[in-house]
Amino acid sequence: MELRQLMYFVKAAEMAHFTEAAATLYITQSTLSQQIKQLENELGMLLFDRIGKHVHLTEAGGVFLLHARQILLDVEKGKQAIQDLQNMLSGELRIGVTYAFTSFLLPALATFPVKYPGIKIYVEYGTTEQLENKLRASELDLVLAFHQEAFYKDLETRELFRSRIVVAVSKKNKLAGLKKINLQSLNGMDLIFASRGFSARDSLDEILQKNKIQPAVKIEMNDVHSILSLVEKGHWATLLNERALLGWKNLVAIPIEGKELQRRAYIIWQKETYHKKAADLFIKELLKELPSAGK
Repeated sequence: MELRQLMYFVKAAEMAHFTEAAATLYITQSTLSQQIKQLENELGMLLFDRIGKHVHLTEAGGVFLLHARQILLDVEKGKQAIQDLQNMLSGELRIGVTYAFTSFLLPALATFPVKYPGIKIYVEYGTTEQLENKLRASELDLVLAFHQEAFYKDLETRELFRSRIVVAVSKKNKLAGLKKINLQSLNGMDLIFASRGFSARDSLDEILQKNKIQPAVKIEMNDVHSILSLVEKGHWATLLNERALLGWKNLVAIPIEGKELQRRAYIIWQKETYHKKAADLFIKELLKELPSAGK
């Protein structure tokens, strides 16, 4: 059994078409078919049902696909580990980020590529659930996200910092002079919230429901920068992490009276797997750029 056979098998399984898979791999269709046939002979079971030009995984093929992908992933991680040992700071770093994390991420993104020009960074935004699923599938190297608490059986987490939930308004807003605000005063207030399904919104909904508060949510958006841009205009208010206001000089954070509502920022990795040296370096840069990164 050879690695190239596993690579050919995985590509054919993903595309469900030998000819298209061969073209993607820059080999002939006959070469791909021959290599997969050799693999099937060695395993003693058919991996594909051939139906015309299309192919479909057999039950055995579906089982073997999970293991083949893991083998190829382990080999790739082994290569990365060797490169790191040789201090070849190059390659790719794939980071998943929730929308609320943008303001914390940007300073590190500005400085890291200057220090390590050989490392190419891919940043993907999404909900916490979407990003964690991609992390489990090894499509991301790490995830930066907010949670109330983050405990998993299959993922490794490290708490970065904590941030209070505050009411954010423009300096032009009539509420801007308040030292604190009572949670009950949010009843009927015109607010902009993150879209439903985002962890920040879900946790806020839980808090408001528990306290029997019904604000007038007029706009829902999945982009924190857009939410704060609207709040900056003067009329609107929103609830979010206090640290998300970093760099927004025309906004005011009003603490919530009698309530210590917090969100926790985490780095999330795959459990018991090799962490790229590039990932460790990026986290160091991120912590350096975070004002008062301690808890």
